[in-house]
Amino acid sequence: MSQAVSDVDTLRRYIGGVLGRANHHARNVNEIALALVGAIIWRKDDATEIKVMTRAGEMTNVLWVSIGGKRYAFSYNHDAGAIEMKEGTLKGSVLASFSNATSVTDLKAVFERL
Repeated sequence: MSQAVSDVDTLRRYIGGVLGRANHHARNVNEIALALVGAIIWRKDDATEIKVMTRAGEMTNVLWVSIGGKRYAFSYNHDAGAIEMKEGTLKGSVLASFSNATSVTDLKAVFERL
């Protein structure tokens, strides 16, 4: 299931959960996740909703957003130790990968190209 993130309080709860899990299991993305959320908000298409996956009523680490009329999925890849941006769905092609080693300049450049 998915849940729309249509207000700041829901977004705050979502990113709080992501950061809490990252601080515990994935410290290599706990900083870039904040910048990534900012980039997603900056570039998301107007009149579209950010959606997050839910499991057992709880928001998970999966997010979908439309940018430039295309849908992108963001999820944490445990093997790569990075947040991946995929085309369309969770099974789509990996377009970019983000970790704390990713500079904000590089993050911005990825989103400017969308």
